[in-house]
Formats: sequence, structure tokens, C-alpha cells
Amino acid sequence: MSTLLIGRWSTDNATLSITASHQVDDEDQDAVDALTRPAFANGANWACTFPVDTHRHAVQRAYEEFARDDDAWLDDTVEHVEPVTP
Repeated sequence: MSTLLIGRWSTDNATLSITASHQVDDEDQDAVDALTRPAFANGANWACTFPVDTHRHAVQRAYEEFARDDDAWLDDTVEHVEPVTP
């Protein structure tokens, strides 16, 4: 299983807000497409699948891989997980 996170970058790219989280079978692109298509139609502009089984671990990976190096904040609006920051 993998965790698909869907979200939106703020217009100034200072915040990545996670707005949805789904468990998907590894490499099931049809499921990813079915979940991201309506999300992007409703304003999402970011999505990524992480090979982890929990939302918490996926949020941490999203922070480490997409937000941390740009000094951006990650706001998890799904389960309100706070990423571990150095």
C-alpha cells in the first residue's frame, strides 16, 4: 500500500496544505488518476504518492521532500499532523 496526498500550494509557495489522503495499491495509476482528477478540478495543484502505509509518515515525507528545503510550511488539514522539523 501507498499513501496518496493531495493538496495545494499557496500562491506565494510558502505553504503546502494537505487537503486529502488516500490509501492506494502500489503502482495503481488508475486509482491515483480517479482520485486526483476531481481534486485538481476543485483547486488542488499538488499530489504525490508515498510508499508508506500511514498518513503520518506520508506527511513527514512530503515535508522533507517538498517543503523543508524551500523554508515552506506544511499544513495538514486532514489529520492535523505536525511534521517533525529540525
